[in-house]
Amino acid sequence: MGAVMTDVPAPLRLFNSLTRQLEDFQPVHAGEARVYSCGPTVYNYQHVGNMRAYVFADTLGRTLSFKGYKLRHIINITDVGHLISDADAGDDKMEKAAASQGKSAWDIAAFYTTEFKRDLGWLGVRDPAKWTVATDYVPRMIEFAKRIADTHCYELDSGLYFDVSTVADYGRLARAVTDEGEARIEEVEGKRHAADFAIWRKTPPGETRQMEWDSPWGRGAPGWHLECSVMGEAELGMPFDIHTGGIDHREIHHPNEIAQNQAYHGCGSLDCAEHSGARMWMHNNFLIDRGGKMSKSSGEFLRLQLLVDRGYHPLAYRMMCLQAHYRSELEFSWEGLNATLTRLKRLVMTATPVRDAAATEVADHRLTDLLAKFDAAMSDDLNTAVALTLVEEVAAMKKVDAGQKRSVLDTMDAVLGLQLLTVSRENLRVRPKAATIAEDDIEATLKRRKDAREAKDFATSDALRDDLVAAGIEVMDGDALGWEWRLDGF
Repeated sequence: MGAVMTDVPAPLRLFNSLTRQLEDFQPVHAGEARVYSCGPTVYNYQHVGNMRAYVFADTLGRTLSFKGYKLRHIINITDVGHLISDADAGDDKMEKAAASQGKSAWDIAAFYTTEFKRDLGWLGVRDPAKWTVATDYVPRMIEFAKRIADTHCYELDSGLYFDVSTVADYGRLARAVTDEGEARIEEVEGKRHAADFAIWRKTPPGETRQMEWDSPWGRGAPGWHLECSVMGEAELGMPFDIHTGGIDHREIHHPNEIAQNQAYHGCGSLDCAEHSGARMWMHNNFLIDRGGKMSKSSGEFLRLQLLVDRGYHPLAYRMMCLQAHYRSELEFSWEGLNATLTRLKRLVMTATPVRDAAATEVADHRLTDLLAKFDAAMSDDLNTAVALTLVEEVAAMKKVDAGQKRSVLDTMDAVLGLQLLTVSRENLRVRPKAATIAEDDIEATLKRRKDAREAKDFATSDALRDDLVAAGIEVMDGDALGWEWRLDGF
């Protein structure tokens, strides 16, 4: 059965970072939604803060599908051109990683691309319509640069630079065309303006890079900002509907993309959003780790694998992201993640009774009312926090037709992507990497303890509990789920 829709669906309103206001979604092409998401630079694993951007983009895409649009979503893979800073100084991230690991840049890119896609799969993020890989588009990048070079660029010994004074409203997206706003941009000798940026970076004399190409401006590599302009134009046309990314991209990377797009398509004012290349620019806020640096946790790289190693199912992190609005800062803590995992387990448990029911047409007004509220929440700039409470309300409903309830839960979960009717409560209990006790032994001891408690043999029950505690098992007596335990310290 397809997605259940309400009789009068709410209009989809989304926050446009360019105009700083909520706007009705009005597709460029009727019935279609074309979305471009800035993907990772594949020189290392992605930390969980990076992954929030893809949960957000996936939720946006699922919502567009729910609203009836034919979705074409593109995510790029940056395997060349991204320097250590967002500006035009320092080493290329790929070249530096290759040198430090004694591998080719191509091998580095292939390995970390595979790891990134695995993490997306763990989080339930759907594959885009197409992955665009930067190095596949270098000839198109050169042609793009040639078209704007004479009017908007100038050449230095280090490369071809874009003159930001040649387009209208540079920096409007960031609202940072000030000395303070430009402070993050490192100085490159000879630049006309601090905010000018590289379109093409020449290979320095006497050096050879692993990734370099011939161009009218010398042998070298494209600038990072050029890549997304070219891939977005090639795969979606311009203007397309929505460009997404993390809020950090709002300050330098996306304003530079916009400037290139303006130059390529006629330099129109950003009072007309289409001149930016996309009708809407959407950004998720940061994930904050107040216990330490986001990239580290007790000396370990805070990535999805670490969460799994410590016994947390990746869908708990997805749910953690959904509990907050995408434009709000989200604080990460192990305590918060543990609470989220428990909430997810409860939701799965309450949804389980209708798992085997056949989905049927929804006629119960209680269910249609809740679905209408869910539609309204998601249509209100992706208010996933409210939407989650409505899913929980449906899952907990009693005396309702199982087939109708299944239909509504299917529809809601297709938007939130939590796999409520496919993942089992046992799947959600991930064995920590450092655990030394077998789960079968835990379960057998818990069964013996339960039998002892029912027989009022409290001495045996207490002794078995002491044995579990000694093995590092925290027994959570009184837990409403009736099946919960966890390894102490994980």
